[in-house]
Amino acid sequence: MPRLIIDNMEIEVPPETRLIDAARQAGIIIPHFCYHPALGSAGACRLCAVKCLEGPVKGIQMSCMIPAQDGMVVSTTDSEAVKMRSLVIEWLMINHPHDCPVCDEGGECQLQDYTVAGGHGIRRYRGKKRTHVNQHLGDHIQHEMNRCIQCYRCVRFYQEFAGGTDFGVLGRAGMVYFGRKADGALESPFSGNLVDLCPTGVFTDKTARFRARYWDYDLAPSVCAQCSLGCNTVPAGRYRELLKTMARRNDAVNGWFICDRGRFAGHAVNDSRRPRNPRVDGKKAGMDEALAELAVRIDAMVKLHGKGSLALVGSSRMSLEGNVMLARLAESLDAGSPCYFTDAVEAEMAATAVSLLSREKAVSMAEIGTADCIVVLAGDLLEEGPMMALAVRQALRAGGRVFLAGMDCSPGERKAPPFAFTAIRTIEEVPFAQFKNPVIVCGTASGDMDTLCKAAMTPARLAFLLNGPNAFAAALLALEHRSVALSRLLADGCIRGIVAIEADIPTDLPAGVELLAVADWLPTEAVAKAGIFLPVAAHVEMDGTYVNNEGRAQRFRKVMSPGLPIAGLDPALHPPRIHRRTPPGADPQPSWRIIAGLMKRFGGETIGEPLTGRWQFLRDLDPEGPGVRVM
Repeated sequence: MPRLIIDNMEIEVPPETRLIDAARQAGIIIPHFCYHPALGSAGACRLCAVKCLEGPVKGIQMSCMIPAQDGMVVSTTDSEAVKMRSLVIEWLMINHPHDCPVCDEGGECQLQDYTVAGGHGIRRYRGKKRTHVNQHLGDHIQHEMNRCIQCYRCVRFYQEFAGGTDFGVLGRAGMVYFGRKADGALESPFSGNLVDLCPTGVFTDKTARFRARYWDYDLAPSVCAQCSLGCNTVPAGRYRELLKTMARRNDAVNGWFICDRGRFAGHAVNDSRRPRNPRVDGKKAGMDEALAELAVRIDAMVKLHGKGSLALVGSSRMSLEGNVMLARLAESLDAGSPCYFTDAVEAEMAATAVSLLSREKAVSMAEIGTADCIVVLAGDLLEEGPMMALAVRQALRAGGRVFLAGMDCSPGERKAPPFAFTAIRTIEEVPFAQFKNPVIVCGTASGDMDTLCKAAMTPARLAFLLNGPNAFAAALLALEHRSVALSRLLADGCIRGIVAIEADIPTDLPAGVELLAVADWLPTEAVAKAGIFLPVAAHVEMDGTYVNNEGRAQRFRKVMSPGLPIAGLDPALHPPRIHRRTPPGADPQPSWRIIAGLMKRFGGETIGEPLTGRWQFLRDLDPEGPGVRVM
């Protein structure tokens, strides 16, 4: 391993480590714009200059382009290097509009940080600035081309990393333009990453435009709830309103990026139609009153029809804590096993997938990026897990080969995946013997049990795409408690009452169902029909745990408190502004707390911690760590 000296500190780094990363390991941050760990080196911005005093390379060098080597003596504070960095900043700022007061990037802008850090505080240039016309890039991304410093991060990510074709760079010499040939929404399902990647304010989140500065946000480490992959995110809220979602690095899962669905589809938490108050028979009630009434009705119904007449329904979108507590509620009521899935086919597919996985057989997205053979079976990656498609593309870029079987060979109305592939009809056509590290990616939404079992019989490692952020845990609990899907119970005709917690139950229930209680945060039809409704906190409003498709448990933290947002609502819908200790609409609670409250009303003890027994080891899980496998 190379040994070198950076600013009088001797360090040892792995081979092929760039000087910029070697310095970071020593706690030294070298200014940079074009370099990004996921995209590699480009040497375009010329800002990361250092001076090599001794060793195989000497003089002013770009630290992102030079690998660390034995015997190097490097200075980041040499007067020549410092002067060059300050001149580069001044040159980059010549055509910049200096519009920081109205730029949404203010407070999280690398250009601001490095301009000040580089000592460039006074503008000497008095000439005419180059200007561009901005483009309309859709409803999610704002384009401000005049702020561009030509770092090329955007086009390198969009074309090379993500495989997009409708965005690029045009022009010549100093007249360089990053955009589309014509106005229009960006087509890549990963286009939102331009917002995080851009070191200035060229690409900003239009959904949060002019709403807050970075220091105004309520931030916490979180996990995306849009599919089963468990990508790490940082939601940003203010005044009980979710403003935007940013990607959070986790090298074991999603790396640096997230898909557009995970970035832009979470704003349902702000929906003015969201039910926020408990109701009993359509009338507003307090949480204690609603829970007490529900306990009375459950007790009466079970005494009348027997313990098998009540269905307790959880879901793959409810946290691990809530689903664990659901089983404890079923045990305390002696009401049979809980239901973790509504649909029988989905339940069977998820249970089969989970039973076929093991710690050795399961593969993460990060590991897929290093596979030399990827076989995609019975699934639409861009629909069931977009970031999985991005992981497959990285394997292809590294020299791997991709096979697509079944319906994916003829996408039809579906978007083509962002990678080249060899079409096959069946898995038997794949020459597994030719590869050292094969992986099978298989969807469960449109596949069948036979496909899953055939995949498990191959020498390849497995990645199954499930339905919901916590589908793995739901299937695991369903196997443990031998539960059946709600549709099966309803078909048997013995169900007289349903308590559905964050579950998408059918609205055409049998006439014999006389009790319907729903706890949710989405304005579903079941919520409107429920005799008793209990409001639930969304995942950004509580602490919790999700288990992703590979069996990796990850903790997410509370970003903001539940309650009506101060801004963004129709004034007619906002309650009167009166002094109170809690904000209006603050009744929602985490699902597990609602279940614990119901259990207490049946004579149970007060529960302060839902993760007990086999799940106890997850209590202190680091929300900023890589997560931990549960099988």
